[in-house]
Amino acid sequence: MDMAELCRQQTNLTVKQIGLLERMKIVFPFLADLVHGQLKVYVPSRKTGSFVIIAQERPRTIYMSKRESDYGKLQPAIEEPLVQDTMMTGLPGKGKREWTYGSLIDMYTYAIRDGNQVIGVVSFEVDGDRLQIDGYPCILATAVDVLGHARKVLEPEQYRAISASDGILITDQFSRIVFANAAAQRIYRVLGVGSLRGCHLFDRQLTRHICRETMERERPWQKELTAGNLTLIRRQIDLQEGGQLVRRIVILSDVTEVRAKDKEIRIKSAVIQEIHHRVKNNLQTIASLLRLQARRSQSEEVRQALQESVNRVLSISVVHEFLSQQGEEAIHVQQVMQQIFDLVGRNMADSQFIIRTEYSGPDVVLPSKYASSLALVLNELVLNAMEHAFAGRPSGKIGLSVQEDGDSWNLDLYDDGCGLPEGFNPRKTRSLGLSIVRTLIEGDLEGSFSLENDARGKGCGTHARISLPKPEREISNEVIQSLEE
Repeated sequence: MDMAELCRQQTNLTVKQIGLLERMKIVFPFLADLVHGQLKVYVPSRKTGSFVIIAQERPRTIYMSKRESDYGKLQPAIEEPLVQDTMMTGLPGKGKREWTYGSLIDMYTYAIRDGNQVIGVVSFEVDGDRLQIDGYPCILATAVDVLGHARKVLEPEQYRAISASDGILITDQFSRIVFANAAAQRIYRVLGVGSLRGCHLFDRQLTRHICRETMERERPWQKELTAGNLTLIRRQIDLQEGGQLVRRIVILSDVTEVRAKDKEIRIKSAVIQEIHHRVKNNLQTIASLLRLQARRSQSEEVRQALQESVNRVLSISVVHEFLSQQGEEAIHVQQVMQQIFDLVGRNMADSQFIIRTEYSGPDVVLPSKYASSLALVLNELVLNAMEHAFAGRPSGKIGLSVQEDGDSWNLDLYDDGCGLPEGFNPRKTRSLGLSIVRTLIEGDLEGSFSLENDARGKGCGTHARISLPKPEREISNEVIQSLEE
């Protein structure tokens, strides 16, 4: 249940007040990270003498032992005296509460107001004894300013989570640094800056090492900086009141290793694409040589065998062509199928023959090592259909239907041809094509294969049914999305 629904069911808050809390919840995870403590938001319940907890966030910047979530829980007011006091007076509170048996932590409470009315209380539960951050009161004051700022409509991305390795700088209204955490000090120490507190944020001493600065159009509050040997993401949050700066928060993320890895991946990707491109060219050269040999042969049987070999080579080159173009080690089966339909129709069918093709079901995305074998399988089955299914006919149809069944893909390659001959057994046939199909499916792809007539009876077509287990490592959504784009 989301926050708005929880408030509607268990509180007497107005629609306007619920909308205010909905806007503010954008900053709750950010605040938990900033104060290095657990955040909870309490609002009065319809049940007299109790609160309902409508938000709870754990920090990512420090370890806190995991406890059962209290989200949506009714809490008797008598058990939360600090929250009750802030709710009644609107004044901040500070106290202790038991975190684990025999272990106490600090608790800070602040009012959330709608005009002059206190509609809720936000609490920060912080292990101050273990935290020991110099200048921690400045962090709390900044968190309160962020809460006030969150009454406006904000950009969620600007208030995304802070990691434990991020540097945090806080300035006053004059852009003078009043707080710098240990991570920020480490970053600037690498750049030759000793003390940060008291420096102006845009002082030449702090900016002299910046040699490149890139701002994103969609994120004007964020820049990527190159300073010395470091690459930094600088995120800036300006807290204003009445058009005047009250406080500024700067988050510095060291992405030097990430960018180095990205560059390495781009280089490797370019090399792999070039390899696929060259393999494709070599395969097409082999196919051309086989075609040349077929033209010079006096035997129709030899010419037919060579033409089949040409199609097998080209079906593999199709996979490498796609991989060379998109740069991903994954491929769409539908695209490969369409290319094979075109190849077979162009190379094997009579010029007067009309072949109709169709594809139905979800698109299958497979790693390249599976795609190469599957391309050969589909090529052999299409060749087989073209050779035997449509004898004496001016046209025909070949289609591929795909269904997802749990941990496997079920492929049905069908035609509307004459069907299988009486007593046909695919395991006893001496056909090279079907032997290749069975070997690849059962060996390389670890699947199963069957060949049967259409259920309507002989003369209504043939179905080649393939069941393939899904790869152990699924293709990520990001890869699929990039392929679709």
